[in-house]
Amino acid sequence: MNDKTPPKIEFPCEYPIKVVGDAAPDFKDFVLRTVEIHAPGLDMQTVSLNASRNGRFLSVRMSIIATGEEQLNKLFQDLKASGRVHMVI
Repeated sequence: MNDKTPPKIEFPCEYPIKVVGDAAPDFKDFVLRTVEIHAPGLDMQTVSLNASRNGRFLSVRMSIIATGEEQLNKLFQDLKASGRVHMVI
């Protein structure tokens, strides 16, 4: 089977997100504020940070409760539109 259709996600579900951007003192807070707009009630116990080897980049990982594709698309758009985020995985 060579089907390239992504797997169907059943909502609501726990959804892991990794946001990568330039390391800055307020990057984590920026990411968490933006995520909280789209996924209120973020469990802070799921949040972790990881700096790149040279310290230039910072990744923020967390799990949200995803309610649908529209929610995820809007979240990704807001993060990328900031100009501070290089990648959302």
